[in-house]
Amino acid sequence: MSDKILEIDDLSIAFTVSGEASTAVHGSSFDIKKGETVALVGESGSGKSITALSVLKLLPQAASYPTGKILFKGQDILSASEDELRKIRGNDITMIFQEPMTSLNPLHTIEKQIAEILELHKGMTGKAARERVIELLTQVGIRDPETRLSAYPHQMSGGQRQRVMIAMALANEPELLIADEPTTALDVTVQAQILELLKELQEKNGLSMLFITHDLGIVRRIADRCCVMQNGHIVEKGETEKIFTKPQHDYTKHLLSAEPKGSPPASDTSALVVLEASDMKVWFPIKKGLMRRTVDHVKAVDGIDLILREGQTLGVVGESGSGKTTLGMALTRLISSQGKIAFVGKDINAYSFKEMRGLRDQMQVVFQDPYGSLSPRMSVGEIIAEGLTIHNKELNRDQREAMVINALEETGLDPETRHRYPHEFSGGQRQRIAIARAIVLEPRFIMLDEPTSALDMSVQAQVVDLLRDLQKRRKLAYMFISHDLKVVKALANEVIVMRLGKVVEQGSSKQIFENPQTDYTKALMAAAFDIKTK
Repeated sequence: MSDKILEIDDLSIAFTVSGEASTAVHGSSFDIKKGETVALVGESGSGKSITALSVLKLLPQAASYPTGKILFKGQDILSASEDELRKIRGNDITMIFQEPMTSLNPLHTIEKQIAEILELHKGMTGKAARERVIELLTQVGIRDPETRLSAYPHQMSGGQRQRVMIAMALANEPELLIADEPTTALDVTVQAQILELLKELQEKNGLSMLFITHDLGIVRRIADRCCVMQNGHIVEKGETEKIFTKPQHDYTKHLLSAEPKGSPPASDTSALVVLEASDMKVWFPIKKGLMRRTVDHVKAVDGIDLILREGQTLGVVGESGSGKTTLGMALTRLISSQGKIAFVGKDINAYSFKEMRGLRDQMQVVFQDPYGSLSPRMSVGEIIAEGLTIHNKELNRDQREAMVINALEETGLDPETRHRYPHEFSGGQRQRIAIARAIVLEPRFIMLDEPTSALDMSVQAQVVDLLRDLQKRRKLAYMFISHDLKVVKALANEVIVMRLGKVVEQGSSKQIFENPQTDYTKALMAAAFDIKTK
């Protein structure tokens, strides 16, 4: 009997739109053995995710398979009936999707969503199901899991939502786990924990994995074998260590050499203060009992001071749930807060919605989850032009179109794609669309919430160069929230390290990266270094 749990042989994938067929994957072949991890690596749009989705036959009806077979333990997935596929999906093969906010049901609690899988496939209900849910949440690093059972997806950070997705995928102890960028939204310490967890599960249960990622450091750490994809073709495959030490294909060499380079601009304490916060607090009440009385508070941001100057970048790092995104949302007045917030000398903390609207073109945001922040009913051109329509009413249609085209070119996208819709793009391409939407208004301040988390390594480097160039030419002030410390080091002049709503360390980028003072900061640095080098 073959020890191969999955065999993909000469697989081609085509899509038919308006009667015209285009091939996205060309004759790909690889296999996965029991207990083995195989990584699919390549830039956004290379065909990694649609290859993975094909294993569970989850592509839309427009997809077809001109050639090839997908065999799971000898059974042909492409010719399997819906009943046969239902037995395999979620039980024998599970998948962790790239964007948890769009994969989790916003109307159901975390407990209900995980327990639903246990009930459907194992008949587990009641106390047994709850205990298993708590066990799974503990495994994936959710603090105090009993208190998070009644939480909804929007009440959790991006990293916490991704951990819930991993818990759901592992619930039924599958034989094959397809992980599509499973650590994209996770901070470096939790990345290390999740990778160790997956390794333990492999050793314990003989779990096989198809691991899709753009983070080559993670590939080297977790994968036994590696397949490199470019434009729908597998251009190189083999043992991971050989791929990294002796790459044969030019594209593989390009990926291995791609990383954010350069240094942030020199700190300038005489530059204009664009944004200043003093004793900022964001406390969320905890209400209990019949009368819903406030018994305590979740102190998401607790007494933070910061100054951000023109042409400078403030990096904000810390684990998921530390308050990084909440701080950014409060500074841009997207949520309420206490304390002082001054934008170019004006105290804006008491501004009404109408008053803030006049500043929105000057204060832009690039959100962590591009798919969730882009309207699925608007074309890319309409999405990018929407802000111009609201804030630059004096522009005519041709002028707006020219600015949209320029923004797309600056972010590395073909202007002809402006007539397409967000679902027609890869995760990395959608993030670039979100960046284009922000820069088109030529703001003074941009809050960037994990803007490179969904991007492959070479595009990360391009985006860092783009952001640095835009900053230099337009004297932009950035607040850069990220768990990727290498990107933060390349962009940020100043860094604040957050934990549980407080700043545990603050200083120049050089000081934080070269001589961290607190054990927490040292642990972040060590985890990032391990993931990048092992």
